[in-house]
Amino acid sequence: MKGIIFDIKRFAVHDGPGIRTTVFFKGCPLRCLWCHNPESIDPNPVCVRTTALLNGHEFTDEKMVGYEISVDELFIELQKEQVFMDESGGGVTFSGGEPLLQNRFLEEALQQCKNHEMRTAVDTTLFAPWKVVEPVARLADLFLVDLKHMNARVHQEFTGVSNRLILENIRKLSALNVPVRIRIPMIPEISNTTENIAQCIDFLKALPHPVEAVDLLPFHNTAKEKYKRFHLDNHFVDSPSMQKEELFDIRNQFEKAGFEVKIGG
Repeated sequence: MKGIIFDIKRFAVHDGPGIRTTVFFKGCPLRCLWCHNPESIDPNPVCVRTTALLNGHEFTDEKMVGYEISVDELFIELQKEQVFMDESGGGVTFSGGEPLLQNRFLEEALQQCKNHEMRTAVDTTLFAPWKVVEPVARLADLFLVDLKHMNARVHQEFTGVSNRLILENIRKLSALNVPVRIRIPMIPEISNTTENIAQCIDFLKALPHPVEAVDLLPFHNTAKEKYKRFHLDNHFVDSPSMQKEELFDIRNQFEKAGFEVKIGG
């Protein structure tokens, strides 16, 4: 079984507990206007041409973003840092893009990790049919789930898809008592509003089992160079990155509601 990924990030500390190796899958069904991995959206490998000026001379370079890899080849790469992952309580995080788009490849990779006692997490939007999610839920040790917005209309406007399926899948995972960590991107004037925060808290409190924790992800504008490189519209090009201090009040609201909260991934 082969899949298409675009990066492997080693010694990651923001994609789940401990020291982790994060595998970024190509392809995403959402079109979040604030996406910080726009190179992940297209499911196929793409050739990107970049130009640079040096001493008045223009240089052009081409780079393929995305490549095919087998489960066995991927696992060889994952094993290289297993000692650090084991000692830190970390593991492997499958991210993207949306790893559930390549669910068969994901399942085989998760099974390979399970066979070798390597802890796993799946960083996902959960925008997939339950028949795709359920087999992954039996294999993964942890789900890192994006909760982008509670309002269906706003979610559709800024991500291109409805949140109905996502919310249903969160409820179903909770009913199975699958470990879930909720990640909320705090986008100025979109998700970072009093109404949306209150609705997030109410939704999470009503789940059959408590979530592991809530991560508040401050908006950052570090991907603007990627948007230039891939010739994509950047709707937040002039928006400044948020500081952690701006989310202290929201963190307090979640903590008062009984949640463990972290600012950042």
